[in-house]
Amino acid sequence: MQKKLSKSDDSQQAAKTGLPGFSFMTSDLIRGHTETIILANLIKGDTYGYEINKRIQGITGNIYELKEATLYSAFRRLEKAGLVKSYWGTEETGARRRYYSITDKGKSTYWASKVDWDKAKELIDGLIREF
Repeated sequence: MQKKLSKSDDSQQAAKTGLPGFSFMTSDLIRGHTETIILANLIKGDTYGYEINKRIQGITGNIYELKEATLYSAFRRLEKAGLVKSYWGTEETGARRRYYSITDKGKSTYWASKVDWDKAKELIDGLIREF
C-alpha cells in the first residue's frame, strides 16, 4: 500500500527519496500539469476548489493532493488567462463558496493540453520501455 503525502516536511522528504510507486519525479510531473488537472475537473461541470482536491485524492487513492496555495494560485492564473470564470455560490447549501466554470477558451486549452500529454506519454513510454 502506498502512503499518502501530507504537507509535513517529513513526508515531503520521503517523496524526494522515493516512496514505493511515488517518487519525487512523479510529484514534479503532476505539479507541472496542475492547470490541466483543474480544467479536466471543470469539463465535468462547475465546482469549487475543495471538491476538486477531494476528487484528486479519490482518483489517486489518497496518494496525492494539491496544496491549497497551489490550487488557488492556479485558479488565479486560469482566471487571468480567461480559461475559467468564478462566481459566488448561494449560502443555501452551506458555507458560501467560490465556484469555477470553464470557458470555451479553457475547453480548447484543455483538449490541446491533453493531446500534448498523450504524445509526451507515448514518447516517454517508448524511451523507457524494456528492450
